[in-house]
Amino acid sequence: MVFMTTRPARLAAVLLAGIALAGSVVGCAATGPASEESGRPTVLAAFYPLAFVAEQIGGPEVSVTNLTTPGVEPHDLELTPRQVAAIADADLVIYVKGFQPAVDEAVEQSAGRTLEVASVVPLTSTPGSGTDRDPHFWLDPTKLAQLVDPVSEQLAAADPTHASTFAEQADALKSKLAELDGEYRSGLGLCARTEIVTAHAAFGYLAARYRLEQIPIAGLSPDQEPAPERIQQIQQLVQQRGITTIFFERLLSADLAETIARDTGATAALLDPIEGITDTATDDYFTVMRANLAALRKALSCP
Repeated sequence: MVFMTTRPARLAAVLLAGIALAGSVVGCAATGPASEESGRPTVLAAFYPLAFVAEQIGGPEVSVTNLTTPGVEPHDLELTPRQVAAIADADLVIYVKGFQPAVDEAVEQSAGRTLEVASVVPLTSTPGSGTDRDPHFWLDPTKLAQLVDPVSEQLAAADPTHASTFAEQADALKSKLAELDGEYRSGLGLCARTEIVTAHAAFGYLAARYRLEQIPIAGLSPDQEPAPERIQQIQQLVQQRGITTIFFERLLSADLAETIARDTGATAALLDPIEGITDTATDDYFTVMRANLAALRKALSCP
């Protein structure tokens, strides 16, 4: 079972280069892993929401690196030789198998500690996607909370002296996620409409949790171009159901959403799947999720 984001394998040359580079990057002399040099466990997260969880739990006691540069579409990630070498030497790698093929291939070459999200968070298929698992679990705060304790446990195994600190910070994060879930449940509980037209099928978990109906223009992969028949179907649904808003995403072109909105008399608005926050200095998971809630409440005419 794989996601619809599968791409041709392009990592073979990178892996060979990474092996050649590994000595200079992480294995100088016999100094051991990078964590021994800094005194902190090193964690590599495949993309932003996973890095956010590790940072919230680990705090200053852990060195967390996001493999996906802020503002880059995670589906398109290709690793550098340095990143491949770092994966091989990290104390923990957190990833979603099938979401980023380049990361999958690098992890397969690594003997280090890994945490594959689907091993601790049940991933389901999105309606209309066939058998493909939907990786966008973090858009349901209760599902993101299921990742918290496993990450805390892995960090404690890497650094037992700070296990109690990790556990305390994990509890604090779960409390914040529960509060956010409550805001969504109350904020979306009595809306005039429930349909959300989205750029691609990234919001299945959010829709299921808060009893909304996701109507995606494209499938699980944002690279998939919707057929003309699909666009016509979306336009008809918008007009028949009185849908007022067509959502686009921050890291994808808004052209198609704006065209459908213009043709149907609707409005185009941002709904962020939080795959790659562009400015981590001003935004984080919670600020963007609350901005999404405000956008949904406006689109669905919630009281």
